[in-house]
Amino acid sequence: MKTIAITGGAGFIGSHVVRLFVNKYPEYKIVNIDKLTYAGNLANLKDVESLPNYEFVKADIVDADTMMQLFKKHQFDAVIHLAAESHVDRSITNPTEFVFTNVIGTVNLLNAAKAIWKDNFKDKLFYHVSTDEVYGSLGEEGLFTETSNYDPHSPYSASKASSDHFVRAYFDTYGLPSLISNCSNNYGSYQFPEKLIPLFINNIRNNKPLPVYGKGENVRDWLWVEDHARAIDVIFHKGALGGTYNIGGHNEWTNIDLIKVMCRILDKKLGRPEGTSEQGITYVKDRAGHDMRYAIDASKLQNELDWKPSLQFEEGLEKTIDWYLENENWLENITSGNYQAYYEKQYIKR
Repeated sequence: MKTIAITGGAGFIGSHVVRLFVNKYPEYKIVNIDKLTYAGNLANLKDVESLPNYEFVKADIVDADTMMQLFKKHQFDAVIHLAAESHVDRSITNPTEFVFTNVIGTVNLLNAAKAIWKDNFKDKLFYHVSTDEVYGSLGEEGLFTETSNYDPHSPYSASKASSDHFVRAYFDTYGLPSLISNCSNNYGSYQFPEKLIPLFINNIRNNKPLPVYGKGENVRDWLWVEDHARAIDVIFHKGALGGTYNIGGHNEWTNIDLIKVMCRILDKKLGRPEGTSEQGITYVKDRAGHDMRYAIDASKLQNELDWKPSLQFEEGLEKTIDWYLENENWLENITSGNYQAYYEKQYIKR
């Protein structure tokens, strides 16, 4: 039985990856390592927490000694590394926290993998999940490819760029078998409502203002989170060692157009006259270092590993909105902070 560590597995993307691997590969032992910060929620994994091939460990990747002990105890065959501080606004307020988690935490995991695997790297893998934000900002034309130059503009993207470089350096210097993927903006169920789509769903639902940075003209490529999990699965099993794969949704939208579509969908679903929710749109001072446009060329992933998105954005967006409307208790627990009691109830008191 392969034993795979998935870091950040209680977070938004991580929980989808954990669920996919636990259910699809019963012959794998999946160890979910998560610090359970504000964005980590074990209630995201209620449906798999009792399965025999799943284990949760509460730990911080910044703690090098603990990471080493976990590698010794579990003898991991592979790591899928998703644990990260990821909210750009928070990185502007507190960049040091992003350096510790995203850079030092990644190096701690690399060091533990190198020490425990030693020079016997056969059938071992360190898979680092990154972001398209490391590439910086695009003009009106062009796409990010795997060979695009790095040009990070926020403390968040700078910290992820640094962690990418360390992963490549350990491959080149020590031969540590590794892979990197850089994905576009994710959306879907279980996303913490500081991010645009769940934030605006929640605000529209509660008749709160809809704050839009600048003029809302920034463009993002949107990827359904379950398609991202599928891509991680295929890259993990078939990707070329030392390689990089860009994962995109082929769905470019300006922020303001996306918000207006969400307003129309939610007006209909909530039984409100069309145009009601749009009245809540308010334009606020633009974010510092705000990249204008991201767009991913995912043709390498499609051509080499036969992956492509399964949903068009409008279909995925409606599925996402339906999920949040059907799971109001989850959303209310998140926004109130009550979700943090789940860990104590399910794990501490067992």
